[in-house]
Amino acid sequence: MRILLLGGTGFIGPFVARRLSTEGHEVTLFHRGQTQADLPPAVRHITGDRRELPLHRAELARLVPDVVLDMYAMTEAEAGAVVAVFSGAAGRIVAISSQDVYRAYGRLIRSEPGAPDPLPLAEDAPLREKLFPYRGETPLPADDPRHWTDDYDKILVERAYLGARDLPGTILRLPMVYGPGDDQHRLFAYLKRMDDGRATILLGEHAARWCWTRGYVENVAAAIARAATDERAAGRVYNVGEEPALALAEWVRRIGAQAGWLGQVVTLPEGRLPAHLAVELDHAQDLVADTARLRTELGYREVVPQDEALRRTIAWERANPPAPVDPARFDYVAEDAALTGAD
Repeated sequence: MRILLLGGTGFIGPFVARRLSTEGHEVTLFHRGQTQADLPPAVRHITGDRRELPLHRAELARLVPDVVLDMYAMTEAEAGAVVAVFSGAAGRIVAISSQDVYRAYGRLIRSEPGAPDPLPLAEDAPLREKLFPYRGETPLPADDPRHWTDDYDKILVERAYLGARDLPGTILRLPMVYGPGDDQHRLFAYLKRMDDGRATILLGEHAARWCWTRGYVENVAAAIARAATDERAAGRVYNVGEEPALALAEWVRRIGAQAGWLGQVVTLPEGRLPAHLAVELDHAQDLVADTARLRTELGYREVVPQDEALRRTIAWERANPPAPVDPARFDYVAEDAALTGAD
């Protein structure tokens, strides 16, 4: 198949491109050229900014892609531009979405009132009723690096792609993704404490029980590749993620087991946690996705077991710590005081 990736040089994209190329597909990346990725020589590159996608219409149309895989549509306008360029010029669009579309996420971040939604969240679970989950009361300046978050909403991206004429769509709702290349360094806060020789890692008692669907980057890439190359995925929405979803305390313990850490996870009432460990989330709402549709309809299975996934991620985190590291996030004096009950 001829597959065009919009983006593809960030965190998840290179794993997807490598997998598709290894499977024998003709892979082309359209990206700004600002980020380099270790990709097979057979992968082609077209340099351009997706904000100017119509300027590249003729060049992209000559590819006659069977699938356009949009790795990074964040706004309705971005998705609409892709639809305008590729309607009638590509076989199918596959778009990367997020499980933050669910109303349960709105409950979690306290943007939507109501009792916790029932779990697990199948693809037909209620979506958020409030759009633009990261938009503040005051718009961000145009030169702010996070200006795009004012218009971010994957619900609108999904609507644009699933409602497109002459361009069948597939939506993949991703979980929390971890692994080599993760620019959010989702394991780092725990791993640093382990490597610093901390005997305990503190969690709030509600946070410790909170469950979240996660996915290792190579497994997520395998799911994306499966959906991109299977025509049965046309018109469908799929949750992606590991099963079972683990409570946070168990997740930290599994990281510790692979990191060689001999300490223990200790839970405290949220009111006793030091300020730098406090989290403003409603942990009564778990974020657990049902991935049965992906597994049943497309035959998806993880390609990397969780223990190995954690080992690979830990090795990468140790070799690539974030810079700089904010010492305020690792106030061990305050953590020890909270543990002993001292003021």
